[in-house]
Amino acid sequence: MDECNTLGEIFMSCLPAFGGAYLRRIYTILDEAIGSGCPMTLAVAGPVTVSGQHQAWLIPLLETGWVGYLSTTDAVCYHDGHRSLDAHRQGAIREVPIFGDDGALRDERMIRVTDMAFPEDVLLDQDTFLTAHLAQPEFQKKMTGTELRFLLGRIYAQQERKHSLPRGLLATCHDMAIPIFVGATADGSVFLNSMKLWAMKQAGIIDHYELDIDLHAEVFEACAYHYWGLFESPIKALGTIILGGGVPKNFNLQPEPALGQVLGLPDISGYRFDVQIVTAPPTDGSLSSCTPGEAVTWGKVDRDTYVQTTEGMQADYSALMPFLVKALLENRDRYARWAERMGEEALFREHPKARGYLRPREGYRLFERREALSQRLLAEVKKNGDWLLSTLQSPTVVAGTTK
Repeated sequence: MDECNTLGEIFMSCLPAFGGAYLRRIYTILDEAIGSGCPMTLAVAGPVTVSGQHQAWLIPLLETGWVGYLSTTDAVCYHDGHRSLDAHRQGAIREVPIFGDDGALRDERMIRVTDMAFPEDVLLDQDTFLTAHLAQPEFQKKMTGTELRFLLGRIYAQQERKHSLPRGLLATCHDMAIPIFVGATADGSVFLNSMKLWAMKQAGIIDHYELDIDLHAEVFEACAYHYWGLFESPIKALGTIILGGGVPKNFNLQPEPALGQVLGLPDISGYRFDVQIVTAPPTDGSLSSCTPGEAVTWGKVDRDTYVQTTEGMQADYSALMPFLVKALLENRDRYARWAERMGEEALFREHPKARGYLRPREGYRLFERREALSQRLLAEVKKNGDWLLSTLQSPTVVAGTTK
Protein backbone atom coordinates (compact mmCIF):
# COMPACT_ATOMS: atom_id res chain seq x y z
CA MET A 1 0.00 0.00 0.00
CA ASP A 2 2.88 2.37 0.61
CA GLU A 3 3.51 2.35 -3.17
CA CYS A 4 -0.07 3.32 -4.08
CA ASN A 5 -1.05 6.90 -4.81
CA THR A 6 -4.78 6.46 -5.48
CA LEU A 7 -7.68 4.39 -4.23
CA GLY A 8 -7.88 2.77 -7.65
CA GLU A 9 -4.33 1.50 -7.27
CA ILE A 10 -5.22 0.10 -3.85
CA PHE A 11 -8.25 -1.70 -5.31
CA MET A 12 -6.16 -3.20 -8.11
CA SER A 13 -2.96 -4.01 -6.20
CA CYS A 14 -3.79 -4.54 -2.54
CA LEU A 15 -6.95 -6.69 -2.49
CA PRO A 16 -5.54 -10.04 -3.60
CA ALA A 17 -7.97 -12.53 -2.06
CA PHE A 18 -11.23 -13.40 -0.27
CA GLY A 19 -13.68 -10.56 0.32
CA GLY A 20 -11.12 -8.08 -0.92
CA ALA A 21 -10.97 -9.87 -4.26
CA TYR A 22 -14.75 -9.57 -4.62
CA LEU A 23 -14.44 -5.85 -3.98
CA ARG A 24 -11.62 -5.59 -6.52
CA ARG A 25 -13.76 -7.31 -9.16
CA ILE A 26 -16.67 -4.96 -8.46
CA TYR A 27 -14.38 -1.96 -8.89
CA THR A 28 -12.93 -3.44 -12.09
CA ILE A 29 -16.39 -4.02 -13.59
CA LEU A 30 -17.56 -0.52 -12.67
CA ASP A 31 -14.40 0.93 -14.20
CA GLU A 32 -15.06 -1.02 -17.42
CA ALA A 33 -18.76 -0.11 -17.53
CA ILE A 34 -18.15 3.59 -16.97
CA GLY A 35 -15.18 3.64 -19.30
CA SER A 36 -17.25 2.05 -22.06
CA GLY A 37 -19.81 4.87 -21.80
CA CYS A 38 -22.57 2.49 -20.70
CA PRO A 39 -25.63 4.20 -19.17
CA MET A 40 -26.09 2.88 -15.63
CA THR A 41 -29.21 2.35 -13.57
CA LEU A 42 -29.04 2.40 -9.78
CA ALA A 43 -31.15 0.49 -7.26
CA VAL A 44 -30.66 1.48 -3.63
CA ALA A 45 -32.56 0.17 -0.61
CA GLY A 46 -32.14 1.37 2.93
CA PRO A 47 -32.33 4.75 4.69
CA VAL A 48 -29.72 6.58 2.63
CA THR A 49 -31.31 9.99 3.21
CA VAL A 50 -31.79 9.60 6.97
CA SER A 51 -28.16 8.58 7.33
CA GLY A 52 -26.76 11.32 5.12
CA GLN A 53 -25.29 8.85 2.66
CA HIS A 54 -27.03 10.66 -0.19
CA GLN A 55 -24.85 13.71 0.38
CA ALA A 56 -21.72 11.71 1.21
CA TRP A 57 -21.45 9.55 -1.92
CA LEU A 58 -24.77 9.04 -3.74
CA ILE A 59 -25.24 12.57 -5.05
CA PRO A 60 -21.57 12.85 -6.15
CA LEU A 61 -22.11 9.62 -8.10
CA LEU A 62 -25.27 10.98 -9.77
CA GLU A 63 -23.59 14.28 -10.62
CA THR A 64 -21.12 12.51 -12.92
CA GLY A 65 -23.86 12.01 -15.52
CA TRP A 66 -23.28 8.24 -15.60
CA VAL A 67 -26.67 7.22 -14.11
CA GLY A 68 -29.85 7.18 -16.19
CA TYR A 69 -32.44 6.49 -13.52
CA LEU A 70 -32.85 5.50 -9.88
CA SER A 71 -34.97 2.81 -8.19
CA THR A 72 -35.49 3.29 -4.46
CA THR A 73 -38.13 3.44 -1.71
CA ASP A 74 -40.88 5.86 -0.79
CA ALA A 75 -39.20 6.24 2.61
CA VAL A 76 -35.98 7.51 1.00
CA CYS A 77 -38.03 10.22 -0.74
CA TYR A 78 -39.90 11.08 2.47
CA HIS A 79 -36.85 11.40 4.73
CA ASP A 80 -35.02 13.46 2.11
CA GLY A 81 -37.13 16.44 3.15
CA HIS A 82 -36.29 16.48 6.88
CA ARG A 83 -33.14 18.58 6.80
CA SER A 84 -34.80 21.50 5.00
CA LEU A 85 -37.90 21.81 7.17
CA ASP A 86 -38.22 25.32 8.60
CA ALA A 87 -38.20 24.13 12.21
CA HIS A 88 -35.28 21.71 11.83
CA ARG A 89 -32.85 23.31 9.41
CA GLN A 90 -30.21 23.64 12.14
CA GLY A 91 -29.84 19.87 12.27
CA ALA A 92 -32.53 17.43 13.29
CA ILE A 93 -30.66 14.14 12.91
CA ARG A 94 -27.89 12.92 15.21
CA GLU A 95 -25.89 9.76 15.79
CA VAL A 96 -26.81 7.41 18.67
CA PRO A 97 -25.56 3.99 19.84
CA ILE A 98 -27.15 1.00 18.13
CA PHE A 99 -27.39 -0.86 21.42
CA GLY A 100 -28.26 2.08 23.64
CA ASP A 101 -31.32 2.72 25.81
CA ASP A 102 -34.27 2.75 23.40
CA GLY A 103 -36.67 3.25 26.29
CA ALA A 104 -34.91 6.48 27.16
CA LEU A 105 -35.06 7.58 23.54
CA ARG A 106 -38.79 6.88 23.53
CA ASP A 107 -39.21 8.98 26.69
CA GLU A 108 -37.42 11.79 24.85
CA ARG A 109 -39.71 11.27 21.82
CA MET A 110 -36.70 10.39 19.68
CA ILE A 111 -37.07 8.08 16.67
CA ARG A 112 -34.12 5.74 16.02
CA VAL A 113 -33.04 4.31 12.65
CA THR A 114 -30.09 2.02 13.41
CA ASP A 115 -27.52 4.56 14.67
CA MET A 116 -29.33 7.74 13.59
CA ALA A 117 -32.06 9.47 15.62
CA PHE A 118 -34.31 12.49 15.26
CA PRO A 119 -37.20 14.05 17.23
CA GLU A 120 -40.68 12.70 16.56
CA ASP A 121 -41.68 16.26 15.70
CA VAL A 122 -39.61 15.92 12.53
CA LEU A 123 -42.04 13.30 11.25
CA LEU A 124 -45.07 15.35 12.26
CA ASP A 125 -43.67 18.47 10.60
CA GLN A 126 -42.75 16.50 7.47
CA ASP A 127 -46.30 15.14 7.30
CA THR A 128 -47.74 18.65 7.59
CA PHE A 129 -45.36 19.89 4.90
CA LEU A 130 -46.27 17.08 2.50
CA THR A 131 -50.01 17.26 3.11
CA ALA A 132 -50.07 20.99 2.44
CA HIS A 133 -48.15 20.62 -0.81
CA LEU A 134 -49.96 17.53 -2.07
CA ALA A 135 -53.22 19.45 -1.74
CA GLN A 136 -51.97 22.12 -4.17
CA PRO A 137 -53.41 22.33 -7.72
CA GLU A 138 -50.32 20.96 -9.50
CA PHE A 139 -50.87 17.56 -7.84
CA GLN A 140 -54.59 17.27 -8.64
CA LYS A 141 -54.38 14.90 -11.57
CA LYS A 142 -53.40 11.41 -12.63
CA MET A 143 -49.62 11.08 -12.87
CA THR A 144 -46.82 8.58 -12.64
CA GLY A 145 -44.82 8.28 -9.47
CA THR A 146 -41.82 9.65 -11.33
CA GLU A 147 -43.74 12.88 -11.97
CA LEU A 148 -44.82 13.05 -8.33
CA ARG A 149 -41.20 12.76 -7.19
CA PHE A 150 -40.06 15.25 -9.82
CA LEU A 151 -42.51 17.80 -8.42
CA LEU A 152 -41.45 17.03 -4.84
CA GLY A 153 -37.82 17.46 -5.90
CA ARG A 154 -38.61 20.99 -7.07
CA ILE A 155 -40.34 21.76 -3.76
CA TYR A 156 -37.51 20.30 -1.67
CA ALA A 157 -35.00 22.28 -3.75
CA GLN A 158 -36.85 25.52 -2.95
CA GLN A 159 -36.63 24.74 0.77
CA GLU A 160 -32.94 23.91 0.53
CA ARG A 161 -32.16 27.14 -1.31
CA LYS A 162 -34.26 29.09 1.17
CA HIS A 163 -32.09 27.86 4.04
CA SER A 164 -28.77 27.74 2.11
CA LEU A 165 -28.51 23.99 2.58
CA PRO A 166 -26.72 21.43 0.40
CA ARG A 167 -28.83 19.97 -2.39
CA GLY A 168 -30.72 16.80 -1.42
CA LEU A 169 -31.45 13.66 -3.40
CA LEU A 170 -34.82 14.58 -4.94
CA ALA A 171 -33.59 18.08 -5.72
CA THR A 172 -30.54 16.65 -7.49
CA CYS A 173 -32.67 14.26 -9.52
CA HIS A 174 -35.07 17.10 -10.38
CA ASP A 175 -32.27 19.35 -11.57
CA MET A 176 -30.68 16.54 -13.62
CA ALA A 177 -34.04 15.13 -14.85
CA ILE A 178 -33.16 11.71 -13.40
CA PRO A 179 -36.36 9.64 -13.01
CA ILE A 180 -36.94 8.16 -9.54
CA PHE A 181 -38.91 4.90 -9.45
CA VAL A 182 -40.54 3.46 -6.34
CA GLY A 183 -41.84 -0.04 -6.89
CA ALA A 184 -43.77 -0.12 -3.60
CA THR A 185 -45.41 3.28 -3.78
CA ALA A 186 -47.91 2.56 -1.01
CA ASP A 187 -45.20 1.38 1.42
CA GLY A 188 -44.01 4.73 2.71
CA SER A 189 -45.02 8.00 4.29
CA VAL A 190 -45.22 10.15 1.16
CA PHE A 191 -48.12 7.96 0.09
CA LEU A 192 -49.55 7.86 3.63
CA ASN A 193 -50.01 11.60 3.44
CA SER A 194 -51.70 11.22 0.07
CA MET A 195 -53.97 8.61 1.68
CA LYS A 196 -54.77 11.16 4.42
CA LEU A 197 -56.05 13.63 1.85
CA TRP A 198 -57.99 10.89 0.05
CA ALA A 199 -59.63 9.90 3.36
CA MET A 200 -60.50 13.52 4.10
CA LYS A 201 -62.24 13.73 0.74
CA GLN A 202 -64.12 10.46 1.33
CA ALA A 203 -65.26 11.70 4.75
CA GLY A 204 -66.49 14.99 3.32
CA ILE A 205 -63.90 17.09 5.17
CA ILE A 206 -62.51 18.54 1.93
CA ASP A 207 -64.26 18.94 -1.40
CA HIS A 208 -61.73 17.36 -3.70
CA TYR A 209 -58.43 15.54 -3.91
CA GLU A 210 -57.60 14.16 -7.34
CA LEU A 211 -54.02 12.81 -7.16
CA ASP A 212 -53.98 9.34 -8.70
CA ILE A 213 -50.72 7.42 -9.16
CA ASP A 214 -50.69 5.71 -12.56
CA LEU A 215 -48.75 2.50 -11.88
CA HIS A 216 -49.29 1.15 -15.39
CA ALA A 217 -47.71 4.22 -16.96
CA GLU A 218 -44.88 4.22 -14.43
CA VAL A 219 -43.87 0.62 -15.13
CA PHE A 220 -44.19 1.26 -18.87
CA GLU A 221 -41.96 4.32 -18.48
CA ALA A 222 -39.26 2.14 -16.90
CA CYS A 223 -39.60 -0.25 -19.86
CA ALA A 224 -39.26 2.67 -22.27
CA TYR A 225 -35.98 3.71 -20.68
CA HIS A 226 -34.69 0.13 -20.82
CA TYR A 227 -35.68 -0.10 -24.48
CA TRP A 228 -33.88 3.17 -25.16
CA GLY A 229 -30.78 1.79 -23.46
CA LEU A 230 -30.76 -1.36 -25.56
CA PHE A 231 -31.51 0.19 -28.95
CA GLU A 232 -30.83 3.94 -28.90
CA SER A 233 -28.18 4.69 -26.29
CA PRO A 234 -24.61 5.27 -27.49
CA ILE A 235 -23.40 1.69 -26.86
CA LYS A 236 -26.75 -0.14 -27.15
CA ALA A 237 -26.45 -1.65 -23.67
CA LEU A 238 -27.18 -0.92 -20.02
CA GLY A 239 -25.39 -1.54 -16.75
CA THR A 240 -26.73 -1.56 -13.21
CA ILE A 241 -25.51 -0.99 -9.68
CA ILE A 242 -27.64 -2.75 -7.06
CA LEU A 243 -27.22 -1.72 -3.43
CA GLY A 244 -29.38 -3.72 -1.07
CA GLY A 245 -32.28 -5.90 -2.12
CA GLY A 246 -36.04 -5.84 -1.82
CA VAL A 247 -38.40 -4.00 -4.11
CA PRO A 248 -35.87 -1.46 -5.47
CA LYS A 249 -33.73 -4.31 -6.78
CA ASN A 250 -36.69 -6.18 -8.25
CA PHE A 251 -38.16 -3.10 -9.94
CA ASN A 252 -34.76 -2.29 -11.40
CA LEU A 253 -34.51 -5.78 -12.94
CA GLN A 254 -38.06 -6.21 -14.24
CA PRO A 255 -38.03 -4.19 -17.51
CA GLU A 256 -36.32 -7.04 -19.39
CA PRO A 257 -38.97 -9.69 -18.64
CA ALA A 258 -41.68 -7.06 -19.11
CA LEU A 259 -40.39 -6.23 -22.58
CA GLY A 260 -39.36 -9.70 -23.73
CA GLN A 261 -41.69 -12.15 -21.99
CA VAL A 262 -44.82 -10.12 -21.29
CA LEU A 263 -44.91 -7.73 -24.26
CA GLY A 264 -43.18 -10.25 -26.50
CA LEU A 265 -40.80 -7.82 -28.18
CA PRO A 266 -37.83 -9.33 -30.03
CA ASP A 267 -34.11 -9.06 -29.26
CA ILE A 268 -34.53 -7.88 -25.68
CA SER A 269 -31.43 -8.51 -23.59
CA GLY A 270 -30.62 -8.01 -19.94
CA TYR A 271 -28.00 -5.82 -18.34
CA ARG A 272 -24.53 -6.13 -19.79
CA PHE A 273 -22.91 -4.98 -16.54
CA ASP A 274 -24.31 -5.88 -13.13
CA VAL A 275 -22.65 -5.31 -9.77
CA GLN A 276 -24.49 -5.78 -6.54
CA ILE A 277 -23.66 -5.40 -2.86
CA VAL A 278 -26.29 -7.00 -0.61
CA THR A 279 -26.25 -8.41 2.90
CA ALA A 280 -28.60 -11.33 2.19
CA PRO A 281 -26.87 -14.71 1.67
CA PRO A 282 -27.53 -16.43 -1.68
CA THR A 283 -28.94 -19.46 0.14
CA ASP A 284 -31.99 -17.67 1.54
CA GLY A 285 -33.79 -17.92 -1.80
CA SER A 286 -35.03 -14.33 -1.86
CA LEU A 287 -34.86 -11.76 -4.61
CA SER A 288 -32.62 -9.71 -2.33
CA SER A 289 -29.97 -12.41 -2.36
CA CYS A 290 -30.16 -13.72 -5.92
CA THR A 291 -26.86 -13.44 -7.75
CA PRO A 292 -26.31 -11.91 -11.20
CA GLY A 293 -25.85 -15.48 -12.43
CA GLU A 294 -29.29 -16.43 -11.16
CA ALA A 295 -30.69 -13.34 -12.90
CA VAL A 296 -29.19 -14.67 -16.16
CA THR A 297 -31.60 -17.60 -16.03
CA TRP A 298 -34.49 -15.13 -15.95
CA GLY A 299 -33.05 -13.13 -18.83
CA LYS A 300 -32.49 -10.06 -16.65
CA VAL A 301 -28.71 -10.14 -17.12
CA ASP A 302 -26.96 -10.78 -20.43
CA ARG A 303 -26.13 -14.46 -20.86
CA ASP A 304 -23.15 -13.94 -23.17
CA THR A 305 -21.17 -11.51 -21.01
CA TYR A 306 -22.12 -12.17 -17.38
CA VAL A 307 -19.03 -14.21 -16.46
CA GLN A 308 -16.78 -11.26 -17.24
CA THR A 309 -19.06 -8.31 -16.46
CA THR A 310 -21.06 -9.16 -13.32
CA GLU A 311 -20.27 -9.67 -9.67
CA GLY A 312 -22.21 -9.90 -6.42
CA MET A 313 -20.79 -9.34 -2.97
CA GLN A 314 -22.36 -10.09 0.40
CA ALA A 315 -21.57 -6.96 2.37
CA ASP A 316 -22.94 -3.72 3.81
CA TYR A 317 -22.84 -1.27 0.93
CA SER A 318 -22.69 1.72 3.29
CA ALA A 319 -19.18 0.61 4.31
CA LEU A 320 -17.90 0.21 0.75
CA MET A 321 -19.59 2.76 -1.53
CA PRO A 322 -17.69 5.84 -0.28
CA PHE A 323 -14.43 4.20 -1.30
CA LEU A 324 -15.71 2.87 -4.63
CA VAL A 325 -17.22 6.22 -5.59
CA LYS A 326 -14.10 8.11 -4.52
CA ALA A 327 -11.91 5.81 -6.62
CA LEU A 328 -14.13 6.31 -9.68
CA LEU A 329 -14.20 10.08 -9.16
CA GLU A 330 -10.41 10.10 -8.88
CA ASN A 331 -10.25 8.33 -12.25
CA ARG A 332 -12.54 10.95 -13.76
CA ASP A 333 -10.50 13.81 -12.34
CA ARG A 334 -7.28 12.28 -13.66
CA TYR A 335 -8.71 11.94 -17.16
CA ALA A 336 -9.99 15.54 -16.97
CA ARG A 337 -6.49 16.80 -16.09
CA TRP A 338 -4.98 14.81 -18.96
CA ALA A 339 -7.61 16.20 -21.36
CA GLU A 340 -6.60 19.74 -20.45
CA ARG A 341 -2.96 18.88 -21.07
CA MET A 342 -3.17 16.85 -24.27
CA GLY A 343 -6.62 17.55 -25.71
CA GLU A 344 -9.64 15.26 -25.64
CA GLU A 345 -9.16 13.54 -28.99
CA ALA A 346 -5.55 12.63 -28.28
CA LEU A 347 -6.58 11.44 -24.83
CA PHE A 348 -9.42 9.29 -26.18
CA ARG A 349 -7.09 7.66 -28.69
CA GLU A 350 -4.53 6.80 -26.03
CA HIS A 351 -7.00 6.04 -23.22
CA PRO A 352 -10.39 4.97 -24.69
CA LYS A 353 -11.96 4.71 -21.21
CA ALA A 354 -11.57 8.45 -20.79
CA ARG A 355 -14.43 9.05 -23.23
CA GLY A 356 -16.89 7.18 -21.02
CA TYR A 357 -15.62 8.75 -17.83
CA LEU A 358 -15.82 12.25 -19.30
CA ARG A 359 -19.30 11.97 -20.79
CA PRO A 360 -21.36 15.16 -20.21
CA ARG A 361 -22.12 15.83 -16.56
CA GLU A 362 -25.69 16.87 -17.35
CA GLY A 363 -26.43 13.19 -17.92
CA TYR A 364 -29.17 11.61 -20.03
CA ARG A 365 -32.07 13.72 -18.68
CA LEU A 366 -34.45 10.84 -19.33
CA PHE A 367 -37.37 12.35 -17.44
CA GLU A 368 -37.54 15.15 -19.99
CA ARG A 369 -37.70 12.53 -22.76
CA ARG A 370 -40.20 10.19 -21.12
CA GLU A 371 -43.16 11.07 -23.35
CA ALA A 372 -41.22 10.59 -26.59
CA LEU A 373 -39.58 7.38 -25.39
CA SER A 374 -42.89 5.96 -24.15
CA GLN A 375 -44.55 6.74 -27.49
CA ARG A 376 -41.66 5.06 -29.30
CA LEU A 377 -42.14 1.92 -27.23
CA LEU A 378 -45.91 2.01 -27.77
CA ALA A 379 -45.25 1.93 -31.51
CA GLU A 380 -43.24 -1.27 -31.04
CA VAL A 381 -46.04 -2.75 -28.94
CA LYS A 382 -48.53 -1.94 -31.70
CA LYS A 383 -46.37 -3.76 -34.27
CA ASN A 384 -46.57 -6.83 -32.05
CA GLY A 385 -50.36 -6.69 -31.81
CA ASP A 386 -51.07 -10.11 -33.34
CA TRP A 387 -48.83 -11.89 -30.85
CA LEU A 388 -50.27 -9.92 -27.95
CA LEU A 389 -53.83 -10.79 -29.01
CA SER A 390 -52.87 -14.45 -29.07
CA THR A 391 -51.92 -14.24 -25.39
CA LEU A 392 -55.57 -13.51 -24.54
CA GLN A 393 -56.47 -17.09 -25.40
CA SER A 394 -56.33 -19.63 -22.59
CA PRO A 395 -57.80 -23.14 -22.26
CA THR A 396 -59.22 -22.12 -18.89
CA VAL A 397 -61.25 -19.27 -20.41
CA VAL A 398 -64.17 -19.87 -22.75
CA ALA A 399 -66.18 -16.96 -24.18
CA GLY A 400 -65.14 -14.67 -21.35
CA THR A 401 -65.93 -17.11 -18.52
CA THR A 402 -63.57 -19.14 -16.41
CA LYS A 403 -63.97 -22.91 -16.37
